[in-house]
Amino acid sequence: MINEKFLNEFEEYLTSGRLEEDFEYSAEDRRFEILDYLERFMDLAEKVDSTATRLIFKNSQLGELMGEKAHK
Repeated sequence: MINEKFLNEFEEYLTSGRLEEDFEYSAEDRRFEILDYLERFMDLAEKVDSTATRLIFKNSQLGELMGEKAHK
């Protein structure tokens, strides 16, 4: 499911500047592909944040204040 190798490689691709270089030297259709991929990743990041928040505050008083139902 979660692949640490992929996450590490993707982080390296972003931080190394290779993604920006690939974007700069790519044809227009490939640029749109890269942008679509980044947009999807950002959408997933929002879902990850929401899920992590629910997991962290699940069954806590703060979670109940935030509207999370306790599951027992």
